[in-house]
Amino acid sequence: MAKMGDSVYSPAVFLTKLSEIESMLGGAIRGKAEVLRLSLACLLARGHLLIEDVPGVGKTTLAQALARSVRSSFHRLQFTSDMLPSDVLGVTIYNAHTQEFEFKPGPIFTHFLLADEINRATPKTQSALLEAMNELQVTIDGHSYPLSQPFMVIATQNPVEHHGTYPLPESQLDRFLMRIRIGYPDHAAEREIVRQAAPSAAESVRPVISGEELTHLQEAVSQVVVDDALVEYMLAIVERTRTHESLAMGVSPRGAQALFRASQALAAVEGRDYVTPDDVKRMVVPVFAHRVVVNTRVAVVQRSAEAAEKILGEILTLVDVPL
Repeated sequence: MAKMGDSVYSPAVFLTKLSEIESMLGGAIRGKAEVLRLSLACLLARGHLLIEDVPGVGKTTLAQALARSVRSSFHRLQFTSDMLPSDVLGVTIYNAHTQEFEFKPGPIFTHFLLADEINRATPKTQSALLEAMNELQVTIDGHSYPLSQPFMVIATQNPVEHHGTYPLPESQLDRFLMRIRIGYPDHAAEREIVRQAAPSAAESVRPVISGEELTHLQEAVSQVVVDDALVEYMLAIVERTRTHESLAMGVSPRGAQALFRASQALAAVEGRDYVTPDDVKRMVVPVFAHRVVVNTRVAVVQRSAEAAEKILGEILTLVDVPL
């Protein structure tokens, strides 16, 4: 990334930091290099991450490891069906001594918020995150309170077919830069997991960079060059999602912006100062699959999430790749 000389960090230091973080994450999540790389790209792109998979494959471990790799504040919040918005945002209480109302900040006032099993909470509680994720502030009783930088929500959720879950609305899903799945490990990785003595692999992750250093790295990512032809390529993919017969709703302009930022971040993680068509292709499914809405007749045949990924794969084959 030779053109990142304007950044506080030199390319060598930039890549060294990223490699160190990736190595630490690899010690917590075995055999999932692509998942770790996408998670790191989401972090560098200033995005929020949604991890969806069946219980027990390491969703919470990945979220904790990613948060622990940065020297900053971290809160874990277990979402349940009886949780209220005030349990997330905080509450205003009356102080009898000062005879004034005081605001007691909730767990959202942190740098990293792990929203564990987010779809077990009711839509009312889920909506408490909307303003924070989009505008980096919280409004309580008419007063706005800014959130610290950097700020990232890492949410985990079980597939909606599981009992006791509330599907996230489209407005909530659109706030997440990416949705990824971890999947089951291969045989060799699972053997290492079984023989692992530590109760939690995430506890072994130590901070690699400070919150201020992370902010500088995020600023450096914005310097990654994106050719105009690639921007047109992204927009052509977006347009196809809006006209595809199997999709009831396509990607919004916010989604197009998300693909742009995510492609820049992935290029940086790969050690380049420019985006390639392959970067865009790799990011289409993680960035778009949770933003599109599949027609009911298609969703009946297979799960909506799987159908969306398949349709996006078809769209990629229909759009001409810039040379």
